Amino acid sequence: MRSKHAAALAVTAALALAGCAGTPEARTPGRVGPDSSPAPAPGKVTELATGLDMPWGLAFLPDGSALVSGRASGRIHRIPAGGGEPALVGEVPDVEESAEGGLLGLAASPGFAEDRTVYAYVSGTPANRVVALRVGEDFRSLRQERVVLDGIQPADRHHGGRLRFGPEGDLWIGTGDAFEPENAADDDSLNGKILRIRPDGSIPADNPTPGSPIYSSGHRNVQGIAFGPDGTAYASELGHRTWDELNVLRPGRDYGWPETEGTDGDTGEQPIFTVHPDDASPSGIAYARGSIWMGALGGQRLWQLPVDGPEAAGEPVEHFAGEYGRIRTVERAPDGSLWLATSNTDEATWGGTDPRPGDDRILRLELGR
Repeated sequence: MRSKHAAALAVTAALALAGCAGTPEARTPGRVGPDSSPAPAPGKVTELATGLDMPWGLAFLPDGSALVSGRASGRIHRIPAGGGEPALVGEVPDVEESAEGGLLGLAASPGFAEDRTVYAYVSGTPANRVVALRVGEDFRSLRQERVVLDGIQPADRHHGGRLRFGPEGDLWIGTGDAFEPENAADDDSLNGKILRIRPDGSIPADNPTPGSPIYSSGHRNVQGIAFGPDGTAYASELGHRTWDELNVLRPGRDYGWPETEGTDGDTGEQPIFTVHPDDASPSGIAYARGSIWMGALGGQRLWQLPVDGPEAAGEPVEHFAGEYGRIRTVERAPDGSLWLATSNTDEATWGGTDPRPGDDRILRLELGR
């Protein structure tokens, strides 16, 4: 059933699409191919793992298994490709839990088969940081090799924390404003930003400002990053009380916070979709078959947002409203399915719900053809 805010969401998406029509940069179509046609309603849902404690980040490995981070515990578990008992890999050092902080996003190195490296976003003192971890050959050990980036201001809330490798091999990092809105517009702060670095921590030569990891600014609390088949970069963002956002990321652009929230204001880049916080409180996103699939925490559902490159391409559709509770993470698996991580044991954050028996869990969602 469509929610009371879905019509407003669809109108906003249509306005965003119309507003982009006159901008050559925004008219670039998405690649036409087997992964670009919008998927029909989701298919079979399979439970892969249960009993996880506050799962947050999820990163697939070359063999189809996945590593999952525990926000409060600082531990990383491995889920077999076909599902099964989560196996402890190891614990990340110096993780500090707060209302929304702890061990957050994970991203496996594109060369994991050779370098056994996984990157993690860690909350701590005196700063939040991104670290490179070495996974043992038997998946039963973990050691921190180096800090790749630090200097991200910590706070009780609004850490951001999502990591994603882009198609060019750079590591993209979403940060929050540390509950200080002015950080998002401050060029000297790494908070309220999308950051882009090389895997060794160096700055890509084509970043907007030489020597700076900042790719875009004016974000309140980035929770998801994904890439389309044409390289379009998308980010989900928690709004305040009016609109949550799905943005297309462009180098050097400002996305309006704190002066503008969603389409409410006249500063910064316009989002291509906005969702009322009652139905969203968005978290992780993934691209699959012509849509961005966005997990919702407070909204306790999965949103399907049709896109064509940098444009909205249809009416948003909601799935599983209230069925599995809060959805923290959405990742596309090597076989084309989506893996979802629920977040019902994490009661400290907004939109909490009582855990269901077996929570938290990893679900596999087949996409219809």
